[in-house]
Order: sequence, then structure tokens, then C-alpha cells
Amino acid sequence: MAKCDQGYLCEVCGEEVPNITVSDLYLRYVIGEIGSQALMSSPERHLRCNPTLAQFIVDDAFEPVTVDGPFAKEHLASEDVEQREHLVTRGWRRLQEVRRLGLPISDYPLDV
Repeated sequence: MAKCDQGYLCEVCGEEVPNITVSDLYLRYVIGEIGSQALMSSPERHLRCNPTLAQFIVDDAFEPVTVDGPFAKEHLASEDVEQREHLVTRGWRRLQEVRRLGLPISDYPLDV
């Protein structure tokens, strides 16, 4: 397994993030929220340990995450939620495939 695909500890729960398919850090990279340099210096989290991001993954293969309070998507404009769901879900699906395809990290990000 490549070093970039080995688990790091989640800054929220302290448990290992075993691979990129459940990584908040790599999802944010794939959707363009952080650059490649940040992959080595930013803290890691499980997707579920960042519910404000995970709530936007809408896929039958991903158990939905619900957020309470002001950051819940139910409190946001519906067109913004729709756009965010589309982007984050595409990014999550991309994470599921890049590991299997053996692509270089530079090819992970979506064409936005």
C-alpha cells in the first residue's frame, strides 16, 4: 500500500482513518477545497467525523449523516444545498474509484 493510502489518526475521534475512501481530507482535495500541498500538512478526519461536509453525500452506498443546528443543510438555501450535494457526492464517488484505478494523486481532483 502506498504511503498516501495508509491510515492516519483522525483529529476528532483519535481512531485510524484506514484509507482515502473514508477520508475527509482527501474528499476536500478531490472537490478542490484544498491543494495538494495541504495533504501533507492538514489534519485528517473520517468523513463521519466532519458531519457538516458528510451531510452533503447523497448516495445509496453512503449512510446519510444528519447535522443539527445552524450548519444543517435544512437551514441553507435549497439551490446552494443542491449544488453542494452534487459536488460532494461526485467527489465521494471519485474517492471510491481512484483507489481501485491506481491513479496518481494529481489525477484525483474532479474537473469542476
